[in-house]
Amino acid sequence: MPSPFPGMNPYLEQAGLWRGVHTRLLTDLQALLTPQVVPRYFVELEESLYIDPTQDEPRLLGVADVAVSAPGDAAGPGATATVPAPATVTVPGIARKKVRRLVVRDNSSLEVVTVLELLSPSNKQPGADRDRYVEKRHEVLTSRTSFIELDLLRGGKRLPVRPLPTCDYYALVSRWWERPEMGLWPVHLREPLPRIPVPLRRGEPEPLIDLKAAVDRAYDAAGYEYRIYRTAPEPPLAPADAEWARAFVPAAAAG
Repeated sequence: MPSPFPGMNPYLEQAGLWRGVHTRLLTDLQALLTPQVVPRYFVELEESLYIDPTQDEPRLLGVADVAVSAPGDAAGPGATATVPAPATVTVPGIARKKVRRLVVRDNSSLEVVTVLELLSPSNKQPGADRDRYVEKRHEVLTSRTSFIELDLLRGGKRLPVRPLPTCDYYALVSRWWERPEMGLWPVHLREPLPRIPVPLRRGEPEPLIDLKAAVDRAYDAAGYEYRIYRTAPEPPLAPADAEWARAFVPAAAAG
């Protein structure tokens, strides 16, 4: 069953849920775009892993595959006394983080033609994740690669876009040959999500991806209907918008 909302479903924006929504949406956007670009191009769900050494809280760094023991290790007769250390310390955790995005590649040269980024909450909060994303964004925007940025989150600080109209969500489409000008689709909560073009090579027809169709596929495939309406949307909606949103909550979930 598709999402009951005409546009973005605000209940999908919950912090504890978004990681799964993010991956699901990228997969569904890939499925919607691929039939429109093959065989000349292919759409890849690119995943990169980076190490974030900035975590201050102690973390479990690993679990041993093999434990070495001796007869005297067990408590009881013959057990060896533990020698206490003069101090107790912790080692800051090292967080391994995955970053996912879609890239359109030329099937012959494997050159990246277009990058599609779907923002995460950490991209919109001060810190290392945002700084790293802004740096990657700058690299693409100063290259001969086209760029799409989707912000389907109401919370957090917007990425630099000038001028950015008042909106709840947006889709940014940047054809490399048109920079510094870029196309922007601002969207309000009660408005339908747009169909946006995906730039390929200059002068080539541009396929369209239906953002509402991607949200509907993700909503249905993950069974979100049965588990996302237990709490109010995050961040909170204005009272009038909250009343409007409640009208779309399935009756079974509302009861």
